[in-house]
Amino acid sequence: MSALSGRFLLCLPPAAGTLSMRCSHQLATMRHASLLPEKKRQRLLFPFSELEAHLSRQIDRAKFQLFQPTVEDLRQAEKLFTPSPKHHIMYSSSAVRTDHLPELTQPEVCFIGRSNVGKSSLIRALFSLAPEVEVRVSKTPGHTRKLNFFTVGRAFTLVDMPGYGHRAPGDFVDMVEPYLQQRHNLVRTFLLVDGGAGLQKLDLVAVEMCEEFGIPYVLVVTKIDRTRQGALLALLLQLQDFIKDQTSTCFAQPFLVSSVQYSGIHLLRCFIAHVTGNQQLDSKTT
Repeated sequence: MSALSGRFLLCLPPAAGTLSMRCSHQLATMRHASLLPEKKRQRLLFPFSELEAHLSRQIDRAKFQLFQPTVEDLRQAEKLFTPSPKHHIMYSSSAVRTDHLPELTQPEVCFIGRSNVGKSSLIRALFSLAPEVEVRVSKTPGHTRKLNFFTVGRAFTLVDMPGYGHRAPGDFVDMVEPYLQQRHNLVRTFLLVDGGAGLQKLDLVAVEMCEEFGIPYVLVVTKIDRTRQGALLALLLQLQDFIKDQTSTCFAQPFLVSSVQYSGIHLLRCFIAHVTGNQQLDSKTT
């Protein structure tokens, strides 16, 4: 048995079946999530809880739950992602060069990742309570050449960065590096990792840029509904080791999300609300 496989049990069930879009959309709200049986609700709000039972007793579980808000914290964070007449959530503008960036003063978070990692789907899930928000996608994967800005009232801005893929890393570096280096109101970068593929070479380009400029970032594992639990847990352990041994500005806890089933979406909303200074929590440092 390898050192890695010895850290968790090998007899794991497959990932749960995909929920219908109607059911998934309902689960985007805490009101509907609260109606679920306790175990299902826990898996939806805190996806790691489903994997935790398969860890060996020697593994420190605390490092997987550094950010552990209460259910009430999640409810409060949801309000930030819910539009109202005085709190508009909308696509704001796009930029193709650094000198075209909008001059915004509110805190900013950006999402980056490989083509087809599920970035657009994740942003749609985060903004699912504001269905009029349009998340623009290039018809050709890897060819998006714009930074798209979404304003969440006066609270913060979310930036959808160009995906890196067919033409990366050249175009990606040329467009993204100046933004990361010069954007003073950027408070956190979210680097998306495909749950079925793991951390790839091109992902390391983004990691290196964040590390070089001292930018706080966090790894977000996508498509967990399409990844078997054994493979997902192995990836999570690998990412923990990678963060510990090879990074200095990466948040120690990777986040697990499914844009189809909305698993982890409430938790990620809460993390964004917290790191942008819009919500104070009693949880551990971020």
